[in-house]
Amino acid sequence: MTQNVIHLTRRPSTATPTTPQDLASTTAENVATLAAHQEAENALSMALHYLRSSAGNIPGATRKAVQALGALNRLNTAVHTPAPAGAGARAFASLEG
Repeated sequence: MTQNVIHLTRRPSTATPTTPQDLASTTAENVATLAAHQEAENALSMALHYLRSSAGNIPGATRKAVQALGALNRLNTAVHTPAPAGAGARAFASLEG
């Protein structure tokens, strides 16, 4: 009996830093963009968690959805305008606090 198996291969992405040289070339703009993306993803995840919980925390889900929209807005403006000096350090500081 023959099994039908499809082997999927992943092509290396040029957007993902894989070597130490790629990681060293990460700019403050890239770090700020990654931080905003992570913030949006985490806020949406929490909003879904609040909606799926047995209590159905609608105000909490709404608050997290608004936070996600703010992060998406920052991502949108980051694409069209250069990041200010020190934006990467501020992005990391906001994640810690």
